[in-house]
Amino acid sequence: MATMDDDNLKDNRLALITEYNEEPEALSPRTKFGEELPILPLRNMLLFPTTVLPVSIGRAASLRLIRNLEKSKGCMGVFCQKDHRTEHPDMNDLYNVGTVAKILRIFEMPDNSTTVVLQGFQKIKLTEITARTPYLIGKVENYEDIEEKNEKEMKVLAKICKEKGAKVFNINETQPEAIFALNNISNSSALINFLCANIKFTHEDRLALFNETSIKQRGFKLLNFLDRDIELANIYDSIRNKTHHEIDQQQREYFLQQQMKNIQEELNGGNVQDQDTKELSEKAEKKLWSKEIDDIFNRELLKLSRINPQSPDYHVQLNYLQMFVNLPWGEVTKDNLDIAHARKVLDHDHYGLDKVKERILEHLAVIKMRGDLKSPIICLYGPPGVGKTSLGKSIAAAMKRKYVRMSLGGIHDESEIRGHRKTYIGAMPGRILKNLTKAGTDNPVFILDEIDKIGQMSTHGDPSSALLEVLDPEQNIAFHDNFLDVDYDLSKVMFIATANSLSTIPAPLLDRMELIEVSGYLTEEKIEIAKRHLVPKEKEANGITDENIKFSKQAIEEIIENYTRESGVRTLEKKIGKICRRLAFQKSISGSIETTNIKPAHLKELLGVKEFSRDKYQGNNFAGVVTGLAWTAVGGEILFIETSLSRGKGEKLTLTGNLGDVMKESALLALEYIKSHADILNIPHDIFDKWNVHLHVPEGAIPKDGPSAGITMATALASAFTQRKVKPNLAMTGEITLRGKVLPVGGIKEKILAAKRAGINEIIICEENRRNIEAIPEIYLKGLTFHYVNEVKDVFEIALLKEQVKNPINFKD
Repeated sequence: MATMDDDNLKDNRLALITEYNEEPEALSPRTKFGEELPILPLRNMLLFPTTVLPVSIGRAASLRLIRNLEKSKGCMGVFCQKDHRTEHPDMNDLYNVGTVAKILRIFEMPDNSTTVVLQGFQKIKLTEITARTPYLIGKVENYEDIEEKNEKEMKVLAKICKEKGAKVFNINETQPEAIFALNNISNSSALINFLCANIKFTHEDRLALFNETSIKQRGFKLLNFLDRDIELANIYDSIRNKTHHEIDQQQREYFLQQQMKNIQEELNGGNVQDQDTKELSEKAEKKLWSKEIDDIFNRELLKLSRINPQSPDYHVQLNYLQMFVNLPWGEVTKDNLDIAHARKVLDHDHYGLDKVKERILEHLAVIKMRGDLKSPIICLYGPPGVGKTSLGKSIAAAMKRKYVRMSLGGIHDESEIRGHRKTYIGAMPGRILKNLTKAGTDNPVFILDEIDKIGQMSTHGDPSSALLEVLDPEQNIAFHDNFLDVDYDLSKVMFIATANSLSTIPAPLLDRMELIEVSGYLTEEKIEIAKRHLVPKEKEANGITDENIKFSKQAIEEIIENYTRESGVRTLEKKIGKICRRLAFQKSISGSIETTNIKPAHLKELLGVKEFSRDKYQGNNFAGVVTGLAWTAVGGEILFIETSLSRGKGEKLTLTGNLGDVMKESALLALEYIKSHADILNIPHDIFDKWNVHLHVPEGAIPKDGPSAGITMATALASAFTQRKVKPNLAMTGEITLRGKVLPVGGIKEKILAAKRAGINEIIICEENRRNIEAIPEIYLKGLTFHYVNEVKDVFEIALLKEQVKNPINFKD
């Protein structure tokens, strides 16, 4: 095995030809082979008997064949494919006449590819493929060329072929070594085969020569082809001499086109380049683009026609033009503007999400009124698993638009958005235009998934900045992709971005999108989603067709409360799927499903022990313990604030429970408010100098922060200093100021549902949050009483009872 560069390989091939011509026995077309041979398929290459051919090995199966024969020194059958694009050829994909060959040398090239030099012997015929692994093996039979008996005639024919072949070699500026090798071949048959293999004929011409069974007839056919090439070269020289004078650029372009046309006519016309040009032109005629775009396309098509198809630039230009004509260019689908139909589709596919649905329906109504196709750019943000991405499919179905999705998570290269310049090797358009090509229309619903996880500035550019042009309604009418290098209108595309958090999205990008929060589902909503969507989906996915198998509402609620902790429904779907798999397992073992109506009592057996537990209201027997309400990423929770007093110098406020800075500040504000308003609560001022305060929030492993526990902390401190009981079954949420004002907070819907689950029936809340309560459906508020307050003293009047706790602290001792 040797390692060589390409130039050395070419030189070495010619040296091998010369070497084997010096040894007559090496040129013998006969060699021994079995009834079955390994088969090496070639693309657009033919190995003539007595000739040497270097082949670059690309397929894994072919490489295994070469490695095997390298060790065994055996023979193989070399056959040409009918279609070079076939990756795994079979019997019908190969020409049935080939050549027996042996390996001369194997070269490992600098680009890590493998090239093998093959020596051809006699021709054979393939009758059957007997094996396909580890490589093709087939039955073959002898198919030798017919030698001419008249030796004198063959010598004359070979001599004429040698003279004309040398002339063609000179015309084509072939390496001198080829002419030297030609002059050293004395065998007539070998000489004819050498010329057939090494003159630059088309594949069709070479195939016609190879299929000729008579060496004599092959020689005459070779002469015809050589005469044609010589005559073509003379015509070329004649045309060049006639037109050799000063002409301007426009005339020169016309002349070159005519010159190419004349050459092609002499070759009887028609080639791959013509087919490509014709196909592109036919597609372009159907496009709805402007005259300006049409001029650009025609100019680029003209460039293609001037490039040699064998040049790498040809494929670069062809790839560019194919992308050009595959874009929709104004083709749009007709929107279904039936509001009732759209509402029906959205309600069928998704339970809840009323704000998002309203915005989509508003957009449809605007399109219906105005009659244009300009679309809004919406960003749906919220916790994972709430249906942001799947909502895009429903919107596309409701509007009868095409749907495409592009995941932005982890993208760190600006070229992924804007594409590469087409002059680079391997250049591609950006994913925006590629997805439009896939959609086939200019107005799809385009989901930009996980926009909050897109990469920021790096050595590859800033993809988030590249999105600014895409998502700006004033700019995306002329979006510029580096590969296309022509402005493209994206204004008809309905972009919907999704994100879990807005904090990582750059401010300029946020400013270009209409933000719609998709908050977590309530337990009641999750139950409905499970009944309508998740249970049928998982039953079908796990092959459970029995209609009698049902999940009770109580069982679904038990799964939600004790086996999941999330805002969305992904984990819920997994748990239901796990139950369905268990039922399927039961059926496969016993032939029937034991449990057909899933109830809470069955969950321990099907899902194991409870994984989570919800906090419950713990009573009002202790001073300084107050129930607050909190919002987390997995929904609402109740929060206990515990306060204890110990004798000391009164200088120390201890805060524990893994509290954040904002929550610590709320505790300090609450204590300062109690101190400054001690008279309202009848608290002696000297208490603050003699008692230390410790405020704790349980579940210390979980970080907590935010201002919404302000009034809860103030009430806990007031209860501790007065030893008065807190009203039973009461919870509260609200921020406080140093002046004692109560400010509104967020997450109201989730918080009141958490209170309801914990057995709370009264809630203290800021007056400004009344509008949030009024927006919640009445069914979720049933059994709850709300107290709306503006100041902390109003909270004390509602929350603190006159009665003291059992065994109160005696502050006078």
